[in-house]
Amino acid sequence: MKIGRLTISDRANAGIYADKSGPEIENVLSEFFQGELKFISRVVPDEMEKISAALKEFADAEKCDLIMTTGGTGISPRDVTPEATKAVLEKELPGFGEVMRMQSLAKVKTAILSRAVAGTRGKSLIVNLPGKPTAVRECLEILAPAIREGVAHLRGDDPHSK
Repeated sequence: MKIGRLTISDRANAGIYADKSGPEIENVLSEFFQGELKFISRVVPDEMEKISAALKEFADAEKCDLIMTTGGTGISPRDVTPEATKAVLEKELPGFGEVMRMQSLAKVKTAILSRAVAGTRGKSLIVNLPGKPTAVRECLEILAPAIREGVAHLRGDDPHSK
């Protein structure tokens, strides 16, 4: 499976601190999915055009099966990941964001402030994740079965044959 991993962070992009959430996506997905995984990673600032361009590159040029973003899903003025994602989606999958917020709410009472979205572009499944490494893990644990099935459907595989 080819996976695009996009970290959205002004500070990580500027080298002020190391990206920890992006590598956590790779760690968790490597635990949950068997077979060979190929990761392509990028770090971009919280800028709508750069986020959308990276998502399009992963989906259209790189032909990633799965595209995971981390960061930029809150309510701060610079948090534009959901808007940039919606701008490139062909089909929105609201259940991903809904389940992340509901499940995370039990642990973090401010989880309802997340605006994460998910959907498809071509044969790519795109999912926004929170920016904290612990939240990345918690959300991926919840989403793994749906991600697996969604990728299978987009590839044209029968997800129930395995």
